[in-house]
Amino acid sequence: MINREIIRLKIVQLIYAYYQNEGKTIDVAEKELNFSLTKAYDLYNSLLLLLLNLREVAVRRDEARQARDKRMGTKLTGVDADSQFAANKFLLQLEANKSLLAFREKQGQMWENEDAFLKKLYNSFVESDVYQMYLTKEDFSYEADREIVRKLYKSYVCNNDAFDDLLEERSLYWNDDKDVVDSFVLKTIKRFREEDGADQELLPEYASDDDRAFASKLFRNTIGLAPEVRTLIKENCKNWEFNRLAFMDVIIMQIALTEILSFPSIPVSVSINEYLDIAKVYSTPRSASYINGLLDHVVKKLKAAKKLLKQ
Repeated sequence: MINREIIRLKIVQLIYAYYQNEGKTIDVAEKELNFSLTKAYDLYNSLLLLLLNLREVAVRRDEARQARDKRMGTKLTGVDADSQFAANKFLLQLEANKSLLAFREKQGQMWENEDAFLKKLYNSFVESDVYQMYLTKEDFSYEADREIVRKLYKSYVCNNDAFDDLLEERSLYWNDDKDVVDSFVLKTIKRFREEDGADQELLPEYASDDDRAFASKLFRNTIGLAPEVRTLIKENCKNWEFNRLAFMDVIIMQIALTEILSFPSIPVSVSINEYLDIAKVYSTPRSASYINGLLDHVVKKLKAAKKLLKQ
């Protein structure tokens, strides 16, 4: 699950912190990087668990409704929103998932103490037009159940400001990760197959050993090659003195150039575009344009001098 987009983002954050905290060793800083990446995977599992907590809200409401009907001698007619959410075939499969159960057992309670938030989010689910339409169709196949959960997650968990505030209280690492991790949760939901039952595979922590190695090499090379790379930046500053550049801009350019120099198999355009996206979020409004121009200029000079070889 931890892909290079997340790795690059984390390295920008941790390299920035490394230079802000004098005396920190590279080994300690790399441990912080690995911990930060692990927290991103924890968030992935925690967001899947959130869906189970929402189902538990439905179960409690359905049980309360059944007890009330029994006490009053009334009988339900039609489809009940809570009952149908509690019986959702995809959520029942997710609840039995062996990998998620292992994570839950290891991490303990995640969202159980957030009753107010869970109830509010659940209400937004079952009161939504998309869920009400799902109930009227009465197509409660596995595929329909899985798809309604995916749609509800995309509409009410993604880009949820109130949830972002809650995440920040839980972990300083999670807020910056959520947009990317949300995409992996949606991908996971879509990949579930009924026939795989409790053995359905979740996304692994790393897509490949290459990505794990990429993180370590890029982080260490960024620090190790710093004198050489910062000299390149200083020599190619256009209409701007190096010491007047925003520190975050310097960090982003330093990491981008380190990646370009250290990984011959990654196209230059891929590296530059990835760091421009980061700059748009973490630096000044004009930074992306300046960074793009400087990186392009440095790359052309390196190629002309035959100091940059790409496969």
